[in-house]
Amino acid sequence: MGRKILLGLGALLVVGVIGVFVYVPGHIEAGQNVVLPHESYAVSGYARSLHGALAIADLHADTLLWHRDPLARGTRGHVDLPRLREGNVALQIFAVVTKVPAGLNYEENTGDSDRITQLAMVQRWPVKTWNSLYQRALYQASRLHRAEAESAGALRIVRTAADFADVLTARANGEDVTAALLATEGAHPLEGDLSKVQTLYDADYRMMGLHHFFDNRLGGSLHGVSGSGLTEFGRNVVQEMERIGMIIDVAHSSVKVVEDVLDMSVSPLVVSHTGVYGACESARNIPDELMQRIAAGGGLIGIGYWDGAVCDPSPISVVASIRYAMELVGVDHVALGSDYDGATSVLFDASELAILTEIMLRENFTETEIRAVMGANAVRFFTSQLAEQVLMP
Repeated sequence: MGRKILLGLGALLVVGVIGVFVYVPGHIEAGQNVVLPHESYAVSGYARSLHGALAIADLHADTLLWHRDPLARGTRGHVDLPRLREGNVALQIFAVVTKVPAGLNYEENTGDSDRITQLAMVQRWPVKTWNSLYQRALYQASRLHRAEAESAGALRIVRTAADFADVLTARANGEDVTAALLATEGAHPLEGDLSKVQTLYDADYRMMGLHHFFDNRLGGSLHGVSGSGLTEFGRNVVQEMERIGMIIDVAHSSVKVVEDVLDMSVSPLVVSHTGVYGACESARNIPDELMQRIAAGGGLIGIGYWDGAVCDPSPISVVASIRYAMELVGVDHVALGSDYDGATSVLFDASELAILTEIMLRENFTETEIRAVMGANAVRFFTSQLAEQVLMP
């Protein structure tokens, strides 16, 4: 009798463990990456035709964090290859999240806690990722490498300007292919080691955010506690990124850090996912004057789709922020920066991007303006900023 009870308890334990690893990751994401209920969008034939002729680019999605196949159409989240194809996306930048503090907010966070450790365990990431932000970045890069290898050429990681040109040529010739570019959400995966800028580059990262929701060794976050500028280590990282040709993303950096980077950098900057303060007075958005300085240096500003960036996540509100940004910094410096799969709630996923083209047409954007914002600006920027060949250490 005792042996039967033990066997029964053992079976229940096995079932429980399986349930944790099979069902819990999906349950967690389903509550984080939400597509809010909405009616199907009415998109005119003309808008669909124009949308189909665009080279659409999105500067930021956190898809690699989550436990699902990026090549399969999912029932949760915002981005996967089938939905990118339905949305006619030519370039998707995949950013990796390696640390998120508890009690997340836009006003003040410390780096004393980390919610990604438990997520890594539940999602069965390698043990070496549990206590290393650097290993988490390498692991998420490996997930994109695996997706590329299994996609039969439909998803291609771009490492150089030539890689990107090849994808654009293939698309022009009728191939259904999407370019993918690796980025980090913050530079804390460096773990204070300057040499890891090169090793992340060697793992195919081509853009690095300096901060996320907390201050790090480079300086202050927009949502941290210090408000400080670049540290000496931060300055060294910026210089090293420029030396090897890694693009600098100042989304989430403090105002002082952005000012410091602008003062010392020679390369144009990216704000990969943001709103514009004059259109949405959110603590998530840096002052308009800084946006103008970034644009004046040739930078690129990606407008997001969630409430923290645009106040109201409706397509109309997103387009209103795009219009405001165009008037503030000029049409050549505005792009899309969804923050898809970034624990955001949105009113359209990657498959529904044609609604932005439709709304822009209704709001009397010219076709030239639509092409620029939806992707031409990003195509030009990354074509000019990616190296012609991979830089060897």
